[in-house]
Amino acid sequence: MSQVTRDAEGTVTGNTYDKYGSTNPVVRRLMASFERDLGELFERADPQSLLDVGCGEGVLTHRWAGALAPRRVVGIDLEDPPIQAEWAKRPAPNLDYRIMKAQDLPFADGEFDVATAIEVLEHVPDPAHTVAEMARVAGGHLLVSVPREPLWRGLNMARGAYLKDLGNTPGHLNHWSKRSFVSLLSRHGEVVEARSPFPWTMLLVRV
Repeated sequence: MSQVTRDAEGTVTGNTYDKYGSTNPVVRRLMASFERDLGELFERADPQSLLDVGCGEGVLTHRWAGALAPRRVVGIDLEDPPIQAEWAKRPAPNLDYRIMKAQDLPFADGEFDVATAIEVLEHVPDPAHTVAEMARVAGGHLLVSVPREPLWRGLNMARGAYLKDLGNTPGHLNHWSKRSFVSLLSRHGEVVEARSPFPWTMLLVRV
């Protein structure tokens, strides 16, 4: 799950690092904080149905489907055989995986209660359009997270990673400070809570 591939437009379709499955004690500690904050915001959103944009291998999507059953959950991502192979390992009766891009979503206005994009918006070519589409199809909340910059790049540089790209993780097209990310999401609703689990920014937005 650490392979990086790109589609015809250069969009990354694979994880650069399997943070959910890492055995590194530092990564595990950071992820525990990340998942705790994410879980608390998820409970506050109280989804009645959910669209997970850029669901990757479906780790979170499958977990959420279990928590929301029998309520509807849809996870979408780009076509990539390793990703689709992981989907096959994580089925649920109320979970539907679909291959599609995170733009011009083929769903009705307000079709879902909550739309999520967890560590996704840094990868998409037009994040403002993707967020607008998510806000259109979500009738209740958006739940989103991105790496916090310039902290993320600085940490990569400190550990000697991606030095030729000044610490930029492969596939990261967009970079936000906490303030700039709040500004982006505020165009589409009310930011009801912002969390900063090191080194990420995480927002719950009422649309």
